[in-house]
Amino acid sequence: MEIKDLIIDDRQRGIFRVNRSSMTSIDLFQREREQIFDRCWIYLGHESEVERPGDYRRRTIAGRPLFFARGKDGEVRVFLNSCTHRGALICRRDQGTAEVLQCFYHAWSFNTNGELIGVPGEDAYSPYFDRSELGLKEPPRVESYRGFIFVSFNPFVEDLVTYLAGARDYLDLIVDQAEEGMRVVAGSNKYTMKANWKLLVENSLDGYHLIPTHQTYLDYITGLGTDDSGETMASRVSGRATALGNGHCVIESAVRNGRPIAHWHPLYGEDAREPIARVRQRLVEKYGEERTYRMADTSRNLIIYPNLVINDIMAITIRYFEPLAPDPQWR
Repeated sequence: MEIKDLIIDDRQRGIFRVNRSSMTSIDLFQREREQIFDRCWIYLGHESEVERPGDYRRRTIAGRPLFFARGKDGEVRVFLNSCTHRGALICRRDQGTAEVLQCFYHAWSFNTNGELIGVPGEDAYSPYFDRSELGLKEPPRVESYRGFIFVSFNPFVEDLVTYLAGARDYLDLIVDQAEEGMRVVAGSNKYTMKANWKLLVENSLDGYHLIPTHQTYLDYITGLGTDDSGETMASRVSGRATALGNGHCVIESAVRNGRPIAHWHPLYGEDAREPIARVRQRLVEKYGEERTYRMADTSRNLIIYPNLVINDIMAITIRYFEPLAPDPQWR
């Protein structure tokens, strides 16, 4: 079945439907791997996750084992997590700090700049053996924007700023909230979701499910007794979704229960009123009333296609994912 046969997009009649086989087909999944994840910019991590020289984090991106590390020179670099000798893993832990990264198989050693610095029995190799040719390999393209690191396995992909299109403004809006620079808090939740990867993207833009699916949370917020707006829950969760180009999109809504960045609410207590007001004033002085309103008085889910979701609501949460199979039956 052709991709065009999987979708009905009748804008004149307001009908949009997707054939469910798009969520289960192994053939389509392989095409997605090749035509999306092998060609686009893919989110890897944030520079603040490797704060000190020697810090590293490993990830699997588009089916490839990678890690990124901060070198002694302060630069963050991305490498294939594969020894240039026989291909064994270099980093076998998800994170750590090390001056030297040693392959467990034959003990070849590399520094955090990716240079090969140690080879047991090196004198047994040919006189033409050259360490400089055998450093750790980088993905074809690596670029970062405002601390967010992206990789691409397509050497001819457009530059990252162009690819981000309209999502760039929203990334700026999120990062600029942090007066002293954005920093990812240590720790994470890692889990497997028994669903097609596209459903996670779609769900992040779906405000329709909020009331029936998250009723317990909404009842809790209502039960705090801090909402005196007189509005119904349905009116308070209304929002707008916007396409940002290149598959990126955002859903935004006005907040009613405050935002810790610069929108005080009785929920936070009187002691927080003045500090939050001072933060808001500094933001107004730096960015103006309109942009401060967008930062402090609206919340959003931002999708950077294909694998990054940023929830900028009561806090900022970074969610990224790695497709394993079209659906659970293939695992």
